[in-house]
This record gives sequence, structure tokens and C-alpha cells, in this order.
Amino acid sequence: MTKAVCITDEKLASLKGLIDPAENIAVISHMNPDGDAVGACAAMSSFLREYLGKKDVTVVLPDAPGEPLSFVTSLIPKLMVGRRDPEAAAKAIESAGAVFVVDLNRLERTSVLEQAVRLAAAPKVLIDHHPGPEEEPFSLVFSEVNVSSACELIYHILTRICGGAAKLPADCATALMCGMTTDTNNFANSVFPSTLRMASELLEAGVDRDAIVLNLFNSYRTNRIRLMGHMLDKCLRITPEGAAWMLLTKEIKQMFDFHDGESEGFVNIPLASKEIRLSILLTEEDDRIRVSVRSKKGTSAREIAGRFFNGGGHENASGGRLMIPADIPGVSAVEAYVENAIKQCLG
Repeated sequence: MTKAVCITDEKLASLKGLIDPAENIAVISHMNPDGDAVGACAAMSSFLREYLGKKDVTVVLPDAPGEPLSFVTSLIPKLMVGRRDPEAAAKAIESAGAVFVVDLNRLERTSVLEQAVRLAAAPKVLIDHHPGPEEEPFSLVFSEVNVSSACELIYHILTRICGGAAKLPADCATALMCGMTTDTNNFANSVFPSTLRMASELLEAGVDRDAIVLNLFNSYRTNRIRLMGHMLDKCLRITPEGAAWMLLTKEIKQMFDFHDGESEGFVNIPLASKEIRLSILLTEEDDRIRVSVRSKKGTSAREIAGRFFNGGGHENASGGRLMIPADIPGVSAVEAYVENAIKQCLG
């Protein structure tokens, strides 16, 4: 039986005690922010501004969210990107009266923001759904793995504070539904009984799920469809162990005028085959290969991400990276490295 989400009255009182005296608050998430990270930040920003004393809230992200998440970022009035203006981002964090860190279990995942977060004198709150949280830097930690997403955990916290989904600010409710929807791949994985209750309650509160699905999943450029076809036709490799992997190189990105975020969901496609139990998408960047790993129940995405890709995450949805040249000399070495990792874990 799945353990129920447990949020104590004492923790909620401590949370309110940290928020009340803070006039300005920084909300931070991980590098290469996904829909759950951006949704969690947008939801916290809305709730802190509109429900808890009209706080001055700045969302600070290490990297700019991809274009497909513009529907969610439009819900954030004050958004800063660390790689664009590191000094201003650090100042926003260091001058905050409280710092919220969401959807990550270790501060190293804040990348260029890590030092500013660690040095900030303000109390820090962690809200996350990944296993093994780094608790020492934080004044208060909400950690729960038996939820679909950071947005679901935040939903449980905020509705306890305000008294139900109907009392959430409209933008907050929409952002929470967005984050949960993306992290479950539109209810295809990591769905708990509490996830469906959350969705039902948000729908009853007036959230427009049709608009969310349209904006998140059905508003891509045509180039994304062509890129998807190319990747499946020319780049998909299937191993005897029942794994599939694809490499999205800089050359392919240029060929299809790639925009950040347009490969979202590609890693899930091979799992539609009954023969495939593990799928890996590798994406070439300037000094690294970004890695996304997904698996079916009974096969651990987290194991291969941790052992071979400097990463981790959930049992069936994890991520990581290969640094160039620390881990591999270059893109030409990816095939041999990935094939060996698959043999080691699945062979």
C-alpha cells in the first residue's frame, strides 16, 4: 500500500513562521528546468504574492526554460536567469528574506546559483520529491517520494495552509496542474492515488486542463515533428538487452533549427515497444552530454543514471550528464560508452 503524504501541523507552523517576516523571497529550482520545476516555481510565486501577505517574489533559475514552457513562465511576473546575469541573480538570492528551493534534492543541481544559495543568510526551505535530500543547508525540509512531482507535494502543503484547492490563487492552481501533468507525462507514469485526487480537486476549482494540454503538448513548431521523425528513423539504436538509445547532436540541432525544449518526451517513445524496457536520450551541449533515462517497472533507470551518467532520480525516470573531456573524450565516444553501460546494467 502506498504511504499517504504526511505534512505535520508543526512543519506548517514553522513554514509560516519563516514566511511571515520575509518581505522579499527568492524561489529557485534546478538547471535545465523542466515543467515540474517551472510549475513549482510559478505556483510558489503566485501563492506567496497573492495569498500570504503580498510578498515580493523573484523566481531565479540557472538556465532559461525551453520555449514550450512559455505558457508556464507567463505566470511568473519576476523571472531571472542565472546564466544570463549571474551578478543580478546572486544579488536577488543573497538579499532575500527567505529562500525556497524546489524540485531538487542536492544544491549542486542549482549549477551557477549554488554558491549564492549556500551563502545566503536567509532561512532556506527545501520542497522536493526525489530520494536522498541534502538536508544540512536548509532550515526546513519537505521531502516526500510517494508523490508524482514537486508540484503535487506543493499542492498538499499549500492546500493545508489555505483550506482547499478552491482557495488557491488561479495562477497557482494552473501552475500546479501544469507541473504535475508534465512530470507524469500526462498521467502515463508516477501516478499515485493522491495525484488523481489532486487533479480532480483542481478541475473542480476551475483549472482549464484542456488549455494546459493544448499549450504544453500540442503547440510545438512543425520542425519538432520533423526532428522526431529523423531521430526515430536515423538515430534510434536498439540493443539485444532490450534497451533503446538516441543521440541528439549539435549537427542535428542545426539541421532542424532546434529550440530548447523541443526534444521533450522523445525519451519516452521507444518504451511503446513491448521489447524495450529502458530508453536513453543523449543531447550534445557545449561541454557535456545531457542524459535522460526512462524505464518500465522492473528495470531501474536510477541505477544506470547513477552508475554511468553522474545522475540519479526516480526508479523509472532519471537523468544525468557526461562531461567532456572528464567522462568521455567527445561525441564520437558516446556509442561505445552507452552500449557498455547498458550491458553492465541489463546484460
